[in-house]
Amino acid sequence: MRIPSLVSVVDDDESVRESLPDLLREFGYAAQAFSSAEEFLASEYLGQTGCLILDIAMPGMSGPELQKELARLRHKIPIVFITAHGDESTRPRMLKQGAAECLSKPFSDSALLEALNTAFGTH
Repeated sequence: MRIPSLVSVVDDDESVRESLPDLLREFGYAAQAFSSAEEFLASEYLGQTGCLILDIAMPGMSGPELQKELARLRHKIPIVFITAHGDESTRPRMLKQGAAECLSKPFSDSALLEALNTAFGTH
C-alpha cells in the first residue's frame, strides 16, 4: 500500500542521507533514506513511496537508470532529481524525461518544499 506522504531519498552522499530526512520530517512527511538505487529497489518501501528524491550521479545504477527501471516495473512514483554536477541543460532534460523537478545542490528548503508540492500535485 502506498503511503502518500512517504518520501524516499536515494543518494550516495551520507551527509544528504542524514540531513534530508530530518528536513522532510519537519515539512510533515515520513522519510526513508537509501545509499543506492539497488538498495531502494530491494526495499519494502518501493511500493509505499509517494515521492522519490533521487541523486542523478551515483555509483552503480544512476538516478535516470532507476527512473527507467521504475517505469519498466510500472511504478509511477513522482521523482525530484537532485544533483551536484548539473549544468543548465540538466534540469530541462530531466523534466522532459518525466521528473517532477530537478534541483542543483545546494538547494534551499523553500525550493525543496516547492518541488515536493509539485511532485504531490498540491501547488
